[in-house]
Amino acid sequence: MTGPSRPTVLIVEDDPATRRAVRSGLEGHGYAVVDAADGEDALRAWEFGRPDLVLLDLGLPGVTGLDVIRRLRRDGVTPILILSARDQERDKVEALDLGADDYVTKPFGMAELQSRVRALLRRSAGPAADNQGVVRVADLELDVAHHEVRVAGEPVSLTPREFELLRVLVTHPGSLVTKGRILRAVWGAAYAEESHYVHVYISQIRRKLAEADPHGTLRTLIVAEPGIGYRIQNPKDLSKS
Repeated sequence: MTGPSRPTVLIVEDDPATRRAVRSGLEGHGYAVVDAADGEDALRAWEFGRPDLVLLDLGLPGVTGLDVIRRLRRDGVTPILILSARDQERDKVEALDLGADDYVTKPFGMAELQSRVRALLRRSAGPAADNQGVVRVADLELDVAHHEVRVAGEPVSLTPREFELLRVLVTHPGSLVTKGRILRAVWGAAYAEESHYVHVYISQIRRKLAEADPHGTLRTLIVAEPGIGYRIQNPKDLSKS
């Protein structure tokens, strides 16, 4: 049984020294890190791996940082933290208006960066999470910041894709999440028509949660809306039957 996966951070920075320093600092605090030196590589990395957080320099060659924000916000809600030497208010406002979540001006300290990364990961858990970024539904706990899933206090091993799919559902409690939205969020726009992926992964998640559930209440946690998508059952409606 493998341990929980680590949150993945994509660093998009064209300056090699800055990229190495940020990567080293994040890896030293337990994050998995992917990096890119330009906007094109960043978009490819994001589509392939769907990181949990993007650290983005605005002054990139070719595809700009603003272009990257536009593309990411077209299909996803991945938190974006801007790292830039541009300290003019208009640059910050433009990036934030396009969908960036926070902005750090260079030079910055690693302690400040770590704090902002933790805060964005907690916020990405959605309104259902507590102030530590943990979502609880009956006996299920999903810790977004640490990529951990627990049932009745015991860890459950999910693959990164399974974790991300479950996160999409539990951070929208009671709301219907369409198959298309799940596919775009977890696999990327290129998989928008591969709805069978969702069914297979939902089945795997249900099996793993049921095997770990001592009270049987999670058997009906994930409810299918035939032909449309899935929703997380209201805790008071979870059934043991």
